[in-house]
Amino acid sequence: MAKINPDFTKELSKYGAFDPNACYNCGHCTAVCSLSDEQNSFPRKMVRFSVLGLENEIQESLDPWLCYYCGECTATCPREADPGELMMSLRRYLTVKYDWTGLSGLLYRYIGVTLSAFILLALIVVGVGASLNFDLHKIMQYGHLFEMFAIGTVFLLILCPNVLHMWWLTVYKSDAKPKIKNYFKSFSDLIVHMFTQKRALSCDDNKFRWLEHLILVFSYLLLLFTTVFLNWFETNNVLIIFIGYIESIFIFLITFDFVRRRVKKDAEISTHSQPSDWFFVIWLLLMGLTAILVRLAIDFHFIDTFSWLYYLHLIVLVQWALIIVPFGKWTHFLYRSFAIYFQKVINT
Repeated sequence: MAKINPDFTKELSKYGAFDPNACYNCGHCTAVCSLSDEQNSFPRKMVRFSVLGLENEIQESLDPWLCYYCGECTATCPREADPGELMMSLRRYLTVKYDWTGLSGLLYRYIGVTLSAFILLALIVVGVGASLNFDLHKIMQYGHLFEMFAIGTVFLLILCPNVLHMWWLTVYKSDAKPKIKNYFKSFSDLIVHMFTQKRALSCDDNKFRWLEHLILVFSYLLLLFTTVFLNWFETNNVLIIFIGYIESIFIFLITFDFVRRRVKKDAEISTHSQPSDWFFVIWLLLMGLTAILVRLAIDFHFIDTFSWLYYLHLIVLVQWALIIVPFGKWTHFLYRSFAIYFQKVINT
């Protein structure tokens, strides 16, 4: 039997700005949503689950991740219940529920905890630099080692268990019992959607935003490869240096546009911005900008004079790798890709 929790909306309000109780189930949001069909009522079903406080049903559902927040449902809601922001809030809520460490909940709900974590990591980076007598060459070597260590550690110890927990809630506990072969047959969908997010094209006004995200994903992954495996900051290979510049410039320009939209609020998706949204775009912007400045300083031989540029880049990198990637909005990219994959596994 479903367990109703009337106070659930109070808990959910910590993750976003919306008013699900304003909904009187008129169906406008479902009528305009491209994800709606005979089997699925987007986002109406999730609105009803939220109002009734059906937490188990929400945690076992993949629906919130299938929404790309085009904003049409919110724009057409006659009661201004903001169903688009509700779906966004549910994604933040589910991120917390998947996370075995419990840190996502603290960072999402308490801005003071997040800021304290940022400051603590910055102090640790400065402390490590001081222990090395601020020897730039040694610090750059340590920074490179950190990148390699952080990727493997965060992936194996945090992200993999969280995705497994997501699978447990949404697939294992569901009535559908997919065959093992379905996981292999559907694996190509995981790869395609993880790298292209092509399902966002089903939203009529998402074409340019989808293109920006596509370029950003490839630029981010390629810059990661360039800095970690090709050691961009210490290489003398002209081609690698050039590629690194292009990747960093794309990251900077696209995230600058994201920040601009959130400031101007010129689209429905940018109307409401939680701290996690700002941290994601600002830190990604800083990643691209500081990477460009560090490489320019190296190429024009003034890195020794402006060594603080690398320290700043390293601080941003450490904060990004240890806070935003495992516990912040970056995880939405991962969970959405697996949600589409799990849905295909179930329906195959």
